[in-house]
Amino acid sequence: MDDSHPLDLLDYIREKGLVRPRDVEAIGIPRKYLSRLVERGLIERVGRGQYMAADAEWTQYHTLVQAAARVPRGVLCLLTALRFHDLTTELPREVWMAVDPRAGQPRDPHLALRIVRFSGAALTAGIEEHAIEGVPVRVYSPAKTVVDCFKFRHKIGVEIAIEALRDYLARRDRDRDRDLDELMRLATACRMANVMRPYLEALA
Repeated sequence: MDDSHPLDLLDYIREKGLVRPRDVEAIGIPRKYLSRLVERGLIERVGRGQYMAADAEWTQYHTLVQAAARVPRGVLCLLTALRFHDLTTELPREVWMAVDPRAGQPRDPHLALRIVRFSGAALTAGIEEHAIEGVPVRVYSPAKTVVDCFKFRHKIGVEIAIEALRDYLARRDRDRDRDLDELMRLATACRMANVMRPYLEALA
């Protein structure tokens, strides 16, 4: 890299965590400098058009970071969100992401993505944003994830939905984010209140 360049690209990448060529060009640096840093072993290509510093400390959520960078308008959902919120012991083989029905189909040979089409309140309600490895990652809240499991119970299985609800209700003993009012508000918004109510009454 040209050491006379006014901005140290490597420091920028370390600060951001994960960058794409357009991020680099947006700060006035030609994307060719990424290739030069890769050749010198200072950064690594970790996905399609995604780069991180070679000495970066990856977390257990690194795959989620890659998915969020690949599909920035997507939201981690269903089995992936359950695992993120410790509402299941299952380890999903794919990263489940919700996208708008009109969005294109994300494809990346480096990632196993499971795309689900959400619309209306199912898409927009209950979104949290978490900073992981310096990258903003959008994921549905615990309550919204439980509601989604019932909404998509024919896709993931009603047993998983019931387990998620049971684990969510058990948080009352663990000082965790358990909010029945919020759960039912989201269930109503997503038209799942009548479906969930019998299970809630049986488990509460």
